[in-house]
Amino acid sequence: MSNLKKKINNMNLVRFRFWFQIVAFLLIVYGGYIGFDLGDKLPTFACVYNSDGTGGKCYLGMLQHDLNHHWETFLGFAGYAFSISLGMFIVWFWLLNKAWCGFVCPLGTMQDWITAFRKKLKIRFSQYDWSSRAKIKSIKWILLILLLIIPVMISNSVFGLPTLPNGLSMPFCDICPGRMLIPAFTGDFGQFYIDFSSKTEIVMTTLGMIIVGLFLVGSFIKKRFFCYFCPMAALQYTFSKPALLKLYKDGSKCTKCGDCYRACDMDILEIADDVTSKNLVTEDCTLCLKCVAACPEEGCLEANFVGKTIFESTKEGFIIRMAMDKKRELNEQH
Repeated sequence: MSNLKKKINNMNLVRFRFWFQIVAFLLIVYGGYIGFDLGDKLPTFACVYNSDGTGGKCYLGMLQHDLNHHWETFLGFAGYAFSISLGMFIVWFWLLNKAWCGFVCPLGTMQDWITAFRKKLKIRFSQYDWSSRAKIKSIKWILLILLLIIPVMISNSVFGLPTLPNGLSMPFCDICPGRMLIPAFTGDFGQFYIDFSSKTEIVMTTLGMIIVGLFLVGSFIKKRFFCYFCPMAALQYTFSKPALLKLYKDGSKCTKCGDCYRACDMDILEIADDVTSKNLVTEDCTLCLKCVAACPEEGCLEANFVGKTIFESTKEGFIIRMAMDKKRELNEQH
């Protein structure tokens, strides 16, 4: 094993991920102030309402905008533009796969900060029971379907139904917690309001305020609470199979010790129980790689980029990280 590979496999993943998230958060939330702009097709919550500060924009906003056209326009330029936008989103997503969630997403980073605060207070987090988790998994897909269908129904009659009001042109953005929370980090609290201009606006903005409250409270109680319901995660998973970054498992080396499951913020039991699948990126996975860092078995789990192993589980790395965790716990006690 080369020295570089050994250092990577033995690294403090918690510290590396913490600083990666900080840099990503600063660029996404404040990058616009220094002219940094990754465009408006990003597979992460870079909020369009953070107009001055944003270093890029979430594709869900552009997607809803693109879908709000008459059917016939998709046969012309609108259809071409839609294909280009979707293609650019897929290219961005394929670069990091669902690590956009685990390392880049500002809402994901906020939830991790809230979890860290809860730990400081020594309050235990909760977990979903498995019957509830199975039901919860469908919510992200329902939200994705709604944000795809509702903008279409503003300009078109679907199944003979009447068209919807223009106030629903960006239905998910109206209720997304990022709409209020991300601009707040630049001192803009203007999105915290209820719009009384129409019944539709009253309902949507009120719902948005409620969801922000649920986001903050839920993230304090449950790790990565919002990620279970995130329609971006559902859209990402649709295109995840060919992505360049993958999470692989060699089931023959797995002892089902459960360390990977206990490390997983999303309570993905398959990471421990599935010894037949090689690619373990599921719809709820954020590719945070905590499972790889927690695995004590040599080469059982690995992060693979374009066919090359970039980070894998090793006994030495496991022992080193266990010692780091123990030292951190002792420092916190004092």
